[in-house]
This record gives sequence, C-alpha cells and structure tokens, in this order.
Amino acid sequence: MTSDVRAVLFDLGGVILSSPIDGFLAYEAEAGLPRGFLQGLNVRDPDTNAWARMERGEISEDEFYARFEAEARAEGRAIDAREVLRRLTGRVRPEMVAVLRTLRARYTTLCVTNNMRIGLGTAMASSPELAAEIADVLALFAHVVESCKIGARKPERRFFEHACRIAGVGPEACVFLDDLGTNLKTARAMGMTTIKVAAPGAAIEELERVLGHSARPA
Repeated sequence: MTSDVRAVLFDLGGVILSSPIDGFLAYEAEAGLPRGFLQGLNVRDPDTNAWARMERGEISEDEFYARFEAEARAEGRAIDAREVLRRLTGRVRPEMVAVLRTLRARYTTLCVTNNMRIGLGTAMASSPELAAEIADVLALFAHVVESCKIGARKPERRFFEHACRIAGVGPEACVFLDDLGTNLKTARAMGMTTIKVAAPGAAIEELERVLGHSARPA
C-alpha cells in the first residue's frame, strides 16, 4: 500500500514506552482494589475529573492528589494518589525507538502525549536515569506535544488540531499510533489514519502496510 502520509504521530506511554496501565494494575493488586478500578475513575466525568484537569494543567499537584483521592472515596475506596502516580513510569520499547529512528528522515515525527507536571521530565519518570533515557528518545522527534503545556488533551479535537498546526500538515496526511481507542476515535474522525497499539510488533507491521515500505532498520 502506498500513501500520502507526511507525518507520523506516536503516543508516548503505551507506544514508545510500555503501558502505564500496567502500573495501575500493579497498584490495584497490592492495594486490594478491584481490577480496573483506577481506569474506571478516569472514565467518570472524563472531561472534568481530577485526571483530565491535571493533564490540561488546570490544577496544582496537591489539588490533583486531593481531588483524585476524593473521587476514589466517593466510590467507596481509599487510594494513595502519590503512589499511583509513582507507578506510572514505563520502560522504553527498543523496537519502537528503532522505527522512530528509521522514519524521522522521511516523515515529520511527533510525540503526542497526555501528561502532568509531576515527576521528572515529560514522561513523569521516577528516577533521573530513566528520565535521561526518555529524554534521549524524545530528542529524536521533530516535535513533542504535551497536554499539560498546551491546555488540551487527547481525545479533544483541539489537541490534534494543535499537533497538525505545528507539523504543518492536515489530518489526512497523518498516521497516529496510540494504545487507547478513545484517543484514536477523534483522530480518525478528523481524517487521520489510526493504528491501535496492543502488541508493538503487530502495530509496526500495520504501520508498514499503511506507509507502503519497511519502518524498521535495514
């Protein structure tokens, strides 16, 4: 398959890094919470809950912790919001970084991430060593779009409009990789080609079909 793609957009956690949902699940298991409880909190009032407001940079760190814990209490459970956030740092996926290195000479590459002004660096890394490793990866992108810096978050349309503006392309010239279907839905409605990342290898193969050529190092 050939395409008119000019820009490739990569989510960070769940695409370039392992999924932050792994951190949610680990915390739930240790804290005796029902599996999926934390994700469930984040789909209630998804535009105005503590998580959404923090990702848009609308509230302080302390206010986020208080609000997020209050939302859990309203559902009959107690959580340590600081510990939840500490668990969210992912591991770099070398195979996805190799794809990024291959494609960056031919396409405009963007990292498009929902994040918070918490922890070390864009990925909220929990250690200086990991923060430095992730910073080296982010330096490979032409642009990095962070929700907490632009006041918009995926899946909001204005987040993707901002990404397209700085890339200098229309949505129809973009392919977007993310691990969450709700984020892909908005992008697809705008005209982007979307790829849901569950297993990195399968996602890379789909990306290659979209682009019409190998995305891996020769």
